[in-house]
Amino acid sequence: MGLTEIIVLIGAFAGGYVSGLTGFGTGLTALPFWLNVINPMVAAPLVVICSIVAQLQTLPAIWHAISWRQVAPFVIGGLIGVPIGTLLLTRVSPQLFKLFVGGFLVVYCSFMLVRRAMPTLSWGGRAADGLVGFGGGVLGGLAGLSGALPTVWASLRGWSKDARRGVFQSFNLTILLFALASQAVGGFIDLDIARFALIALPGTLTGAWLGRKTYNVLGDDRFNQVVLILLLLSGISIVVTELVFG
Repeated sequence: MGLTEIIVLIGAFAGGYVSGLTGFGTGLTALPFWLNVINPMVAAPLVVICSIVAQLQTLPAIWHAISWRQVAPFVIGGLIGVPIGTLLLTRVSPQLFKLFVGGFLVVYCSFMLVRRAMPTLSWGGRAADGLVGFGGGVLGGLAGLSGALPTVWASLRGWSKDARRGVFQSFNLTILLFALASQAVGGFIDLDIARFALIALPGTLTGAWLGRKTYNVLGDDRFNQVVLILLLLSGISIVVTELVFG
């Protein structure tokens, strides 16, 4: 196994662990590793595949917290957004894609680290939920990052921990399944992606299992802060590397 395969496996384990712990974050965690060694056109479908595997492994534990009436606007908007994100895959250069992911990590993680100081939003209702779902669908089709916007929005809504996880994990799984089908129809799934998926899946499965075990034992607030700080540093590293050496 070469260096590329080892880095893919490490990224898959890290992404699976964070997903098992929090219910999201496979792409946010794995992409900083993967974008250093594989093309974004391969990395994006690989994120989707590993995210689905991690979500399916931990879904039974939070099934009781899912309210389909609450999830529906997010899913409807997301299903509309996924094909748009998939279409953008053919129009984004590798450097711009890396800058986008790095910048997104910086903004997203910075927000999540200070979110407790943010006011609770009650306006917009189900229409606003659908619009956020649409944005998540676009990011899901483009880079497998469908969960970030709904996670931020659910935090702003002030929903309980179980309600938030029920919304964004069920949303993620639905959107990512559609994103995978969309990418397959678009011709983005090939033997190269299948090879990397076989390398990554053991890491994803092991990481998700350990992440879920950690979630069962520990309160996740402090650990989430550590994860977000690491992701923030990863995002800064991607942006600086591309701007200086890209």
